[in-house]
Amino acid sequence: MRLWTLHPKYLDPQGLVALWREALLAQKVLQGETSGYRHHPQLRRFQTHSNPLGCITDYLRAVSEEADRRGYHFDKTKIICACMHGQLEETSGQLMYEWEHLGRKLAQRSPALLTHWQNVRIPEPHPLFRIVSGEVREWELKISARSTKQ
Repeated sequence: MRLWTLHPKYLDPQGLVALWREALLAQKVLQGETSGYRHHPQLRRFQTHSNPLGCITDYLRAVSEEADRRGYHFDKTKIICACMHGQLEETSGQLMYEWEHLGRKLAQRSPALLTHWQNVRIPEPHPLFRIVSGEVREWELKISARSTKQ
């Protein structure tokens, strides 16, 4: 599961569809409708907020807006009725880590899109996030370390 801190405009079609599906899964997890993924590190920043469902629905709405902008037809009725009307803090280190991670993915899947974004030095965050100074999140480092051992 990857719930990008990056603005969804940077994602290739496969990445945007995957983000939609994973964020819908996150919504189900936060609603208590699944037994799996409840302790997934990507969900911590939502789970620790006083309104986790509002956070994930605001997140999903921004993803669906990007889909609309591209002419895709994501089923918005899957987004539950909850709102946060605010932002979560995320670190600049996390944002830049994800930017590099996305660059590696785009190099394999969508080199033309990577070329399109090559001059972006500091990417925009997803509208849910307000970027503050800081390092890559500890939970991200644990995921990365685990995936390199496989």
